[in-house]
Amino acid sequence: MQRNKGGQALKNSHKVVRRKASAITIDDVATHAGVSAMTVSRVINGHAGVRDGNRERVMRSVRELDYRPNLAASALAAAQHTCIALIYTNPSSSYLRELLVGALRGSTRAAAQLVISTWDELDAQARREAARQLATRVAGVILPPPLCESQNIVDAFVTAGIPVVAIASSHFSDRLSCVRIDDRRASHEMVSHLIGQGHARIGYITGDPNQTASADRWQGYRDALADAGIGYDDALVQRGYFTYRSGLEAAERLLTLPMPPSAIFASNDDMASAVVSVAHRRGLDVPDDLSVVGFDDTSASTMVWPELTTIHQPVADMADTAIDILLREIRRSPSSPRTTVNHLLAHALIQRASVAGPSRVSLPRSA
Repeated sequence: MQRNKGGQALKNSHKVVRRKASAITIDDVATHAGVSAMTVSRVINGHAGVRDGNRERVMRSVRELDYRPNLAASALAAAQHTCIALIYTNPSSSYLRELLVGALRGSTRAAAQLVISTWDELDAQARREAARQLATRVAGVILPPPLCESQNIVDAFVTAGIPVVAIASSHFSDRLSCVRIDDRRASHEMVSHLIGQGHARIGYITGDPNQTASADRWQGYRDALADAGIGYDDALVQRGYFTYRSGLEAAERLLTLPMPPSAIFASNDDMASAVVSVAHRRGLDVPDDLSVVGFDDTSASTMVWPELTTIHQPVADMADTAIDILLREIRRSPSSPRTTVNHLLAHALIQRASVAGPSRVSLPRSA
């Protein structure tokens, strides 16, 4: 038994050698309080089921030893048991790349587990069943378009009590959170930029009709024309589906019009890249004969010549932010009300070499 300078025996409860607070461990607190380390952990983390007497002893030992829990380590341990799913069915590989980069960055920073699942080959019924099964294994879900626009898919997760964050969707409600940009305003800015370069006959390729962003971008196109006093011409608007192939077909239709446009705005970079390809095949110089602009600022925008003027949509940051929103909801106190977030990120107009003033030479009308 240890003795102090006066010869008195130290009490057993004080066998712990006092060290700097940063060196005190949970085992030291347990020894000092005369309880198990598990009991100390339950008290510190606020769990129920601990007798009042044990709780008081633990808290007294915490104060006397000046024990400071390693909150970072606790958060890391909790995060490692947090599983988040990212589910996609996206035809654009460049968009998907940005999405994955952001989700992996966010989950790595938070030390959360990320499950990545593709439902490209599943029909509507199979997707609903997959959602029900996944809801039993994950704590939260990120849904990019077009899945975030599916009421049945969202219902399957929300009904199971799984928090959902939609990316690039205007379907914000009290049922799911959203991370997005202002697509309508961004589209307006792009069309205004073309008008500022002297273009008045501007072709437009829409996005997939099953996504709210498509409608918002089309409306921004119309708003900008109206604000500039330019009449809307339905012949200058062609259907696209956010795919390269649909961009090829839409570009062919626009460039064979009796009065083809002097500029084409495609509502994503994949389709804009297809427009450049069609223009080159038809002997048109971009941008001297035809200006071409896109949307998203994915890798596709810099893999064509000339590189595309486009709207920068921070897809990676959107996915990263979605991870943070999910973790806050997953870890909220049970007594706190459930909340959803409509998080708007900034966009930017990126000017590159695909835009010039309209050519005075009429465009060729055949290949």
